[in-house]
Amino acid sequence: MAACGTAEERQPLLGEQDPGSSQWDVIETEEHYRSRWRSIRILYLTMFFISVGFSIVIMSIWPFLQKIDPTADTSFLGWIIASYSLGQMVASPIFGWWSNFRPRKEPLVISIFISVAANCLYAYVHVPHSHNKYYMLVARGFVGFGAGNVAVVRSYIAGATSLQERTSAMANTSASQAFGFILGPVFQTCFALIGEKGVTWEAIDLQVNMYTAPALLGAFLGVINIILIFAMLREHRVDDSGRQCKSVNFDKASTDAIHDTQGSIDQVAVVTTNILFFITLFIFALFETIATPLTMDMYAWTREQAVLYNGIILAIVGVEAVIVFMGMKTLSKKTGERILLLGGFIVVLIGFFILLPWGNQFPKIQWEDLHNNSIPNKSSGEKVMYFWKLSTGNSSEAPTGCPVQQSWCFYTPVIHLAQFAVASALIGIGYPACSVMSYTLYSKILGPKPQGVYMGWLTASGSGARILGPVFISQTYIYLGPRWSFGLVCGIIILSIILVGAVYKRLIAFSVRHGRVQE
Repeated sequence: MAACGTAEERQPLLGEQDPGSSQWDVIETEEHYRSRWRSIRILYLTMFFISVGFSIVIMSIWPFLQKIDPTADTSFLGWIIASYSLGQMVASPIFGWWSNFRPRKEPLVISIFISVAANCLYAYVHVPHSHNKYYMLVARGFVGFGAGNVAVVRSYIAGATSLQERTSAMANTSASQAFGFILGPVFQTCFALIGEKGVTWEAIDLQVNMYTAPALLGAFLGVINIILIFAMLREHRVDDSGRQCKSVNFDKASTDAIHDTQGSIDQVAVVTTNILFFITLFIFALFETIATPLTMDMYAWTREQAVLYNGIILAIVGVEAVIVFMGMKTLSKKTGERILLLGGFIVVLIGFFILLPWGNQFPKIQWEDLHNNSIPNKSSGEKVMYFWKLSTGNSSEAPTGCPVQQSWCFYTPVIHLAQFAVASALIGIGYPACSVMSYTLYSKILGPKPQGVYMGWLTASGSGARILGPVFISQTYIYLGPRWSFGLVCGIIILSIILVGAVYKRLIAFSVRHGRVQE
């Protein structure tokens, strides 16, 4: 244990004593403690920036895609959004393996630089004369590839915290990521005020408008992140008690010894938690994806209105999530993580149930070159009269309403704005609860062993959710409509609740399972 320093060089850990412990177990010098937590907080910020890079353009991708390439449909929108997570899934094991042999600064800086370059490409996807949708697909894919550094961040934090600190640190990491996912659209809402035209910097052929400004902000945040990593991030590693050890490329033999003496991990609980984390991100990813097309179809909003109003709604959800996060740590001490995880899924279920179409009112149909017509209502057999404004050749406004190509528009009741608002509020409560609690339980189940590989699995499961969620909802929505789409989501959530109940007793901390600590 010579690598961990001498007792004379260490002081008691600064901070609150663990409520379940009668003594201070973590000992280190004050300088090391401050440097370690400064580095960890830089990585909290990195997680936030990564998430913002994903969500800051979510509300505007669809209208931007329609503007630069009219051949793109909602099906292609799903692939564009999924390309981010596909890039992240591919990159995560690469950057994770890299960080095992080299200082973490290297994969972190390189990955962030890739994201910066990709965001700049996104700001120029309107320039080519054709195939613009494919340029957007590539840009978002490389932004996701850069976000593969999530595995590096998680493995660093797992190795830089003691057992006493790890649960809180992992929960904070998850909270930082969720904040970025939820608050990113708030920045988009602010940029909606710029409008579609914006301003043009002709010298470099750059248009700064409501669609490109979010990507440019993402690139700027990436540059700031690189500077902070160079200036403040230091390599740290502590043992289970918090004593300083070698921080990078540490001796493999000593690590293997730790493996052999700690006991086995409950793999059933690990797989279950990965599945629950997958479903949590799957649900929120599909909700973010479909919000803009849904509101444009249901309320005949223009592209600008959809970006602005959805941004406002998600901004309110973001404030709501802040309140949820603030209450999570206190509530978890009284009820436990498992109860909060179960409660989160129930709240999300209620939200999507409310989002199901009800009533006899139907959405406005988007059909150019017709004044009026009558369409049979498939649900009742009655004739429903629709009125359309004749589209003129010199009209600068795009048609609004539910596209006639989506046959369900003629017989599916409208989802009222009040329904959408209430459902958004409930999902905004349930999603952060499920995200934080599943992540916290995962870190507890894994225990003191190095968590790099396991965190890679968790990252891959989250990336897979963000690939399949948008593809799933874009396909079911365009062909089956919101009733089937949200009905299927409700079924998935019900299965998740059953799964939590089935393995409830196994979702316990590593130390509790091996009898070292009482639950």
